[in-house]
Amino acid sequence: MNTKKTIPIAGFPIVTTTSPVLARYLLYAMWLNKKITLFFANTNFIVQCNHLLDKMKNSSVTIVNDGVGMDIAAFLFRRHAFKENLNGTDFIPQLLSGADGPKRVFMVGGKPEILPKALEHMRTTLKQTVVGSCDGYAGMKQRRAGLVEEINRAQADIVLVALGNPLQEEWILANRQALDAKVVIGVGALFDFWGGYKPRAPQLVQKMRLEWLYRLCLEPRRLLRRYTVDILKFLLLCRKYDSRNAKT
Repeated sequence: MNTKKTIPIAGFPIVTTTSPVLARYLLYAMWLNKKITLFFANTNFIVQCNHLLDKMKNSSVTIVNDGVGMDIAAFLFRRHAFKENLNGTDFIPQLLSGADGPKRVFMVGGKPEILPKALEHMRTTLKQTVVGSCDGYAGMKQRRAGLVEEINRAQADIVLVALGNPLQEEWILANRQALDAKVVIGVGALFDFWGGYKPRAPQLVQKMRLEWLYRLCLEPRRLLRRYTVDILKFLLLCRKYDSRNAKT
């Protein structure tokens, strides 16, 4: 999707697109046997993955916008607007429902006690074929060395990686070339939502673009820094790259 319009945010080429267009692109790429990597970039992604920027500037990597912070940055620093807010929680079911039959999915990450529930959601609610899984704790420690080979043996079409920023991005970029799966996606806290560990915000809150505030109220100790100090870091990174571009 590197031919599509992008809005640079802190140096990252963020594709401005919609859910239906993105889903069609990924499914068509799978049909063509092309390897695609998809990342959802929110403000935390920009801050935590800054050291991976050069590796992400690759034609096989697609980065899309997630969250109101990205919209604010696009307006403040680029005077542009994204077409739609995209996040893995809403997009993954749309992608799978548009496929011409069940896909073979391998799920990496999540807590050991939550992952089985997420797997069941994938099987029963989304009607996909789960060909394997590995939790993000003891599973990753014990199976990391042979995990890529395990995924390839399972002949996965799609690999969902839920290790959080920047661990999931580091793991994906380090192993993407060796992975046979056509689509690999970093999905953050998705398994927590599917497993019932974390609730989604009410629909009204989502429409008001305040889901971040809902999550902050539920997990203030874990998320306070993300929405204070890290937001400042995010804006400084945006400013840094904006100033750099102005000089060139």
